[in-house]
Amino acid sequence: MQVNIALLTVTDTRTIENDKSGAILVKKIKEHNHNLIDRKIVKDEKDQIKKILLEWIKKDNLDVIITTGGTGLTGRDITPEVIGEIKDKEIPGFGELFRELSYKTIGTSAMQSRACAVLANGKYIFALPGSSGGVTDAWDGILKYQLDINHKPCNFVELFPRLKEK
Repeated sequence: MQVNIALLTVTDTRTIENDKSGAILVKKIKEHNHNLIDRKIVKDEKDQIKKILLEWIKKDNLDVIITTGGTGLTGRDITPEVIGEIKDKEIPGFGELFRELSYKTIGTSAMQSRACAVLANGKYIFALPGSSGGVTDAWDGILKYQLDINHKPCNFVELFPRLKEK
């Protein structure tokens, strides 16, 4: 099953041309035969990030939003806070598992990541670090399996039809 994905890079410094982490994700999305519906770059500005995310969660042809960047500890890192304002439910296991995987790669520095995931209007939103290693760990260790309908015992994809239940 193909998953429809939008990709948002949150950065004050990068452009589409030098967005290495975004490029890695684009390649991995295509390699796994998913559809990249939209890709944007936005500054670390709350209103701009929120505007794009709110637009995207209204799209019927979109299943997943992946953000990269803005999950660290500096003053401009606000992606988790913005996502928190629009979420319906948190998926705490995503961040926990991501930091466990990162620990194997970068040691105790993994605790500095605030990578997270939520559900908003029936869409999954995954907030990944801006580093190329971080997005690679997240995709290769978690997302490629959870966005694959064939992964067992369960996966995020099989829940799509039920995410908007009341």
